[in-house]
Amino acid sequence: MTLTLIALEKPTADFAAVFTRNALPGAPVLIGRKRLAEPQLGAIVINNKISNVCAPDGVAASEKICAAAGQLLGLPATAILPCSTGVIGWSLPADKMLEALPTILPGLQNESVLPAAEGIVTTDLYPKVRRAEVGGGSIVGIAKGAGMIEPNLATMLIYILTDIAVPREELRAMLQRVVGPSFNSISVDSDTSTSDTVALVSSSQVPCENFTAFEAALATVCCDLAEDVVRNGEGVRHVLRVAVTNAPDETTARQLGKVVVNAPLFKCAVAGNDPNVGRLVQAIGKHVGNLPSGSFDLSKLRLHMGGIEIFANGVFQLNPQKEEALVAHLKSAELYSSIIPADGIYLPAVDYPPHERCVEISIDLGTGSASATIIGGDLTHEYVSENADYRS
Repeated sequence: MTLTLIALEKPTADFAAVFTRNALPGAPVLIGRKRLAEPQLGAIVINNKISNVCAPDGVAASEKICAAAGQLLGLPATAILPCSTGVIGWSLPADKMLEALPTILPGLQNESVLPAAEGIVTTDLYPKVRRAEVGGGSIVGIAKGAGMIEPNLATMLIYILTDIAVPREELRAMLQRVVGPSFNSISVDSDTSTSDTVALVSSSQVPCENFTAFEAALATVCCDLAEDVVRNGEGVRHVLRVAVTNAPDETTARQLGKVVVNAPLFKCAVAGNDPNVGRLVQAIGKHVGNLPSGSFDLSKLRLHMGGIEIFANGVFQLNPQKEEALVAHLKSAELYSSIIPADGIYLPAVDYPPHERCVEISIDLGTGSASATIIGGDLTHEYVSENADYRS
């Protein structure tokens, strides 16, 4: 286990957070929701390996850690936000964590956020850091997440730090708006974690000259981190970008995009560089067929993959040349093409994604003006192997 401490130079009233909608959340999420009512936040303490979900005395254990961290920092326990990630069901080794906490203080520094990004990971292959400059200040975000990812605000933890002064209410409203097209528009395996947390904290050292510009920069950091989470998904070799356009409303567009990136047969086809677009069409048809009768019209449906038209006017638009081009598109989007067997577990041949290309899928419904873009991953042997051996 790694303990990570993010501490402000002085407590702030300007902080925001959103949490998982899973009905069985972890103890830190239960505490975090209460922390939103506190006047100030001074630090965040994070542990990996154990998520502290539905464990006996889980809330008490987290509060004990907060109290000890607060004592070390000269803060009340209520000014500390706890976060845990890892195996669900195990209890925190609270006594050992309390012994380890004092050893963290000498390592506190303000030179780089990278140690924190490295400390919060579990099955992640690499740390995720994004930054944006805006109005004389900056926004820096770090993310943890590789599996159990379909946020519904994976185990996903996001911490966004800024020195730009944005009052609490505005900060919270902005965070609610940007999580929709970012963290709520991704999926690795359709499972919503019990620990999902996105925290946004401002040290309020730089006056905010333009709230609109700040929110735009915040949205960029969140969208980039969200895509990084998928690109680092467990076993992911292809990232899917599904753009749904001309939908009757944004909710419909987002739901349909999620259906595609969560369709097991289609995800497997993509993993094998097989342009089996019949699986894409069946996934769309299945979803729409389960909606109330007459609520959706697919007569104007048009589909493209890699810019190549594959479906229109109710029929497939395919030929051998298009099939070859589709294979080429899938291969060009592969993060890596080789795997290294190690003790029966398949591991990627690289530690960092070599590029940021995606399998591009376009779904034009032709029934409205709303749109949404959903990011997802394929389904590989590595994903199954990793999750079959996760605890053993």
